Amino acid sequence: MMDYLSKYGYTPNAEAIEHALELIASNLDKVVSEEVLKTCFSMMDLTSLKNNDTPSSIIKLVDKVNALQEEYPDYPLPASICVYPNFASVVKENRKKDFHITAVAACFPTSQSFLEVKVKECEMAVEAGADEIDIVLALNAFLDGRPEEAAHEISAVRAAIDKSAAAQGRTVHLKVILETGLLVTPENIANASFLAMEAGADFIKTSTGKVDVNATPMAAFVMCECIRKYHEKTGKMIGFKPAGGISSAQDALCYYSIVSTVLGSKWLDKDYFRFGVSRVANSIMSMVENKTVNFF
Repeated sequence: MMDYLSKYGYTPNAEAIEHALELIASNLDKVVSEEVLKTCFSMMDLTSLKNNDTPSSIIKLVDKVNALQEEYPDYPLPASICVYPNFASVVKENRKKDFHITAVAACFPTSQSFLEVKVKECEMAVEAGADEIDIVLALNAFLDGRPEEAAHEISAVRAAIDKSAAAQGRTVHLKVILETGLLVTPENIANASFLAMEAGADFIKTSTGKVDVNATPMAAFVMCECIRKYHEKTGKMIGFKPAGGISSAQDALCYYSIVSTVLGSKWLDKDYFRFGVSRVANSIMSMVENKTVNFF
């Protein structure tokens, strides 16, 4: 495997990271404010990736977002609605507000198929209206000691979706899911982070939400440190998206604080920071309103 850690001058220090995370956890009460909570709300990729999703259920979710500011005029819209690629057109046809359409693709969540199939699915998602494509790192290559194959797949998807979007006169964002719970070690997470960024990711994302271990503060901290090192070397800002297991406003505040601590205020914006969530929206609204809210 290419020695990305030497190239970028980064070695994960588990003890130092654990200490930093303890400080962040002990300070969360000082972070809470209506402004911060609503900022977190604006960074949500509001997600429905269930086996029993239907056009009707996706339309219901889109209608909720369309109607949000009628009932809660002081709230921002979520950054996007995230769906399977076959529902991208459903969101597009029913979208009445200014939020993005995110599609998971390239044989999500396993990335276990032929590259041609993965690329075609991503192209079709963009043609159907997706503004953002979330794909999974090819762990079948990465974990087998063939990182160049994993990088090639990302680059191939990047080229294909850019071409498809350009034909429509627009651009798309690419998020690469590392599936950190299966990478296990901080070193693997760091190598995968640098690989994905070099191969063309606009964002790196922790997890699919479909495995036993999803987003963790430790993985998030390592990924953010890698983003900082990559920015120092290249000048390019790469976004960060924790996803999987984020179910409460407190979880959102934890990841907000990690990004703030490691990357700084420039990253505290939906252009560079997203949450993949299906449950946290109501929790954030409940904390802001100081009562139970079940809007979504």
